[in-house]
Amino acid sequence: MRGSLSWMYGDFVSGRGAFGLLLLRVFAGVALMMHGWPKIQSPFSWMGSAAPGPLQAAAAISEFGGGLALALGFFTPLAALGVASTMLYAALVAHSNDPFMASNGRGKPFVPSKELAMTYLSMATLLLMIGPGRFSLDWLFFGGRRSLYTGHSKR
Repeated sequence: MRGSLSWMYGDFVSGRGAFGLLLLRVFAGVALMMHGWPKIQSPFSWMGSAAPGPLQAAAAISEFGGGLALALGFFTPLAALGVASTMLYAALVAHSNDPFMASNGRGKPFVPSKELAMTYLSMATLLLMIGPGRFSLDWLFFGGRRSLYTGHSKR
Protein backbone atom coordinates (compact mmCIF):
# COMPACT_ATOMS: atom_id res chain seq x y z
CA MET A 1 0.00 0.00 0.00
CA ARG A 2 1.37 3.40 -0.97
CA GLY A 3 1.21 6.70 0.87
CA SER A 4 1.65 7.89 4.41
CA LEU A 5 -2.10 7.77 5.13
CA SER A 6 -2.41 4.10 4.22
CA TRP A 7 -3.06 3.19 7.86
CA MET A 8 -6.64 4.51 7.49
CA TYR A 9 -7.59 1.96 4.84
CA GLY A 10 -8.20 -1.74 5.08
CA ASP A 11 -8.79 -3.96 2.10
CA PHE A 12 -10.70 -2.30 -0.72
CA VAL A 13 -13.94 -3.96 -1.83
CA SER A 14 -13.98 -4.82 -5.54
CA GLY A 15 -16.52 -6.25 -7.98
CA ARG A 16 -20.24 -5.70 -7.47
CA GLY A 17 -19.66 -4.52 -3.93
CA ALA A 18 -17.39 -1.73 -5.17
CA PHE A 19 -20.08 -0.62 -7.63
CA GLY A 20 -22.67 -0.59 -4.82
CA LEU A 21 -20.35 1.50 -2.64
CA LEU A 22 -19.78 3.88 -5.57
CA LEU A 23 -23.53 4.42 -5.95
CA LEU A 24 -23.98 4.92 -2.21
CA ARG A 25 -21.06 7.36 -1.99
CA VAL A 26 -22.12 9.43 -5.00
CA PHE A 27 -25.82 9.70 -4.14
CA ALA A 28 -25.28 10.25 -0.40
CA GLY A 29 -22.41 12.66 -1.06
CA VAL A 30 -24.36 14.79 -3.51
CA ALA A 31 -27.40 14.80 -1.21
CA LEU A 32 -25.20 15.91 1.71
CA MET A 33 -23.70 18.66 -0.43
CA MET A 34 -27.17 19.91 -1.36
CA HIS A 35 -28.21 19.71 2.29
CA GLY A 36 -25.08 21.60 3.38
CA TRP A 37 -25.06 24.22 0.60
CA PRO A 38 -27.39 26.71 2.34
CA LYS A 39 -25.43 26.25 5.56
CA ILE A 40 -22.06 26.89 3.93
CA GLN A 41 -23.45 30.23 2.66
CA SER A 42 -23.60 31.55 6.25
CA PRO A 43 -21.55 28.99 8.18
CA PHE A 44 -21.41 30.80 11.53
CA SER A 45 -25.10 31.67 11.83
CA TRP A 46 -27.32 29.19 9.96
CA MET A 47 -28.76 27.84 13.22
CA GLY A 48 -29.35 31.24 14.74
CA SER A 49 -28.12 31.25 18.32
CA ALA A 50 -28.78 27.56 18.98
CA ALA A 51 -25.06 26.66 18.89
CA PRO A 52 -21.75 28.55 18.93
CA GLY A 53 -20.64 29.86 15.52
CA PRO A 54 -17.55 27.62 15.22
CA LEU A 55 -19.67 24.50 15.82
CA GLN A 56 -22.17 25.65 13.21
CA ALA A 57 -19.29 26.18 10.75
CA ALA A 58 -17.89 22.72 11.53
CA ALA A 59 -21.28 21.16 10.81
CA ALA A 60 -21.64 23.13 7.55
CA ILE A 61 -18.17 22.06 6.42
CA SER A 62 -18.87 18.47 7.48
CA GLU A 63 -22.05 18.33 5.42
CA PHE A 64 -20.85 20.13 2.30
CA GLY A 65 -17.14 19.21 2.30
CA GLY A 66 -17.78 15.74 3.70
CA GLY A 67 -20.40 15.16 1.03
CA LEU A 68 -17.95 16.17 -1.69
CA ALA A 69 -15.23 13.92 -0.27
CA LEU A 70 -17.62 10.97 -0.01
CA ALA A 71 -18.88 11.46 -3.57
CA LEU A 72 -15.31 11.42 -4.86
CA GLY A 73 -14.17 8.69 -2.51
CA PHE A 74 -11.34 10.93 -1.30
CA PHE A 75 -10.22 10.64 2.34
CA THR A 76 -13.39 8.62 2.85
CA PRO A 77 -12.67 7.48 6.43
CA LEU A 78 -12.14 11.07 7.64
CA ALA A 79 -15.13 12.40 5.70
CA ALA A 80 -17.36 9.57 6.96
CA LEU A 81 -16.24 10.15 10.55
CA GLY A 82 -17.03 13.87 10.26
CA VAL A 83 -20.43 13.25 8.69
CA ALA A 84 -21.30 10.52 11.21
CA SER A 85 -20.35 12.78 14.14
CA THR A 86 -22.38 15.67 12.76
CA MET A 87 -25.41 13.48 12.07
CA LEU A 88 -25.23 11.84 15.50
CA TYR A 89 -25.33 15.31 17.07
CA ALA A 90 -28.18 16.31 14.74
CA ALA A 91 -30.25 13.24 15.63
CA LEU A 92 -29.62 13.28 19.38
CA VAL A 93 -29.42 17.01 20.13
CA ALA A 94 -30.66 19.24 17.32
CA HIS A 95 -33.70 17.03 16.61
CA SER A 96 -34.08 15.61 20.11
CA ASN A 97 -37.72 16.68 20.42
CA ASP A 98 -38.67 15.90 16.82
CA PRO A 99 -40.42 12.71 15.71
CA PHE A 100 -38.49 9.99 13.92
CA MET A 101 -40.43 10.18 10.64
CA ALA A 102 -41.14 13.35 8.67
CA SER A 103 -44.77 14.00 7.81
CA ASN A 104 -45.44 15.85 4.61
CA GLY A 105 -48.90 14.62 3.62
CA ARG A 106 -51.47 16.55 1.63
CA GLY A 107 -52.04 19.97 3.07
CA LYS A 108 -49.65 19.40 5.95
CA PRO A 109 -46.49 21.46 6.37
CA PHE A 110 -43.11 19.75 6.55
CA VAL A 111 -42.32 18.56 10.05
CA PRO A 112 -38.62 18.38 11.07
CA SER A 113 -37.56 14.89 12.11
CA LYS A 114 -34.63 12.62 13.01
CA GLU A 115 -35.19 10.49 9.90
CA LEU A 116 -32.72 12.18 7.52
CA ALA A 117 -29.97 12.57 10.13
CA MET A 118 -30.27 8.88 11.07
CA THR A 119 -30.15 7.88 7.40
CA TYR A 120 -26.99 9.91 6.77
CA LEU A 121 -25.51 8.55 10.02
CA SER A 122 -26.14 4.99 8.85
CA MET A 123 -24.58 5.59 5.43
CA ALA A 124 -21.53 7.34 6.89
CA THR A 125 -21.03 4.56 9.45
CA LEU A 126 -21.18 1.93 6.72
CA LEU A 127 -18.57 3.80 4.65
CA LEU A 128 -16.38 4.28 7.72
CA MET A 129 -16.46 0.56 8.48
CA ILE A 130 -16.26 -0.90 4.96
CA GLY A 131 -14.36 1.82 3.12
CA PRO A 132 -14.89 3.51 -0.23
CA GLY A 133 -14.42 0.52 -2.50
CA ARG A 134 -12.17 0.16 -5.51
CA PHE A 135 -13.95 2.82 -7.59
CA SER A 136 -12.61 5.75 -5.57
CA LEU A 137 -9.79 8.25 -5.47
CA ASP A 138 -8.71 6.60 -2.23
CA TRP A 139 -8.01 3.37 -4.09
CA LEU A 140 -5.97 5.25 -6.69
CA PHE A 141 -3.81 6.96 -4.06
CA PHE A 142 -3.75 4.44 -1.23
CA GLY A 143 -4.93 1.16 -2.82
CA GLY A 144 -3.05 -1.87 -3.91
CA ARG A 145 -3.79 -4.12 -0.96
CA ARG A 146 -5.68 -7.35 -1.34
CA SER A 147 -9.27 -7.12 -2.44
CA LEU A 148 -11.88 -8.42 0.02
CA TYR A 149 -13.43 -10.69 -2.58
CA THR A 150 -10.57 -11.90 -4.75
CA GLY A 151 -7.80 -12.26 -2.18
CA HIS A 152 -5.12 -10.93 -4.52
CA SER A 153 -3.64 -7.55 -5.29
CA LYS A 154 -5.65 -5.39 -7.67
CA ARG A 155 -2.62 -3.31 -8.82
